[in-house]
Amino acid sequence: MNLELQALEQNGTWELTSLPPDKRTIGSRWVFKLKLNPDGSIDRYKARLVAKSYNQFEGVDYFDNFSPVAKSVTLRVFFAVAASMSWPLFQLDVNNAFLHEHLDEEVYMDPPEGYAKA
Repeated sequence: MNLELQALEQNGTWELTSLPPDKRTIGSRWVFKLKLNPDGSIDRYKARLVAKSYNQFEGVDYFDNFSPVAKSVTLRVFFAVAASMSWPLFQLDVNNAFLHEHLDEEVYMDPPEGYAKA
């Protein structure tokens, strides 16, 4: 949990502020996941702080949602071309990639319970 909070803080994901009178907050909660090694042994525990956005309303709290993901047909064509040309392929992972996107709307979220800087 500390690594997740540290990543959020380092990226400038939020700033603590008082709630404007015409705004409302959304809650936050922790989601936990167990990562396993190929042999089934425990690799690590992951924690992600998420917004309880299920009580937001489109057109009021947000105006659009979008996830920048390639379509599966695009990936298949890319892999087919790479295979036919004998191109080497590499994979990478961007840690906390979702934190690098800009939001047009202001979101007021309750800090996680016990957040020391609140």
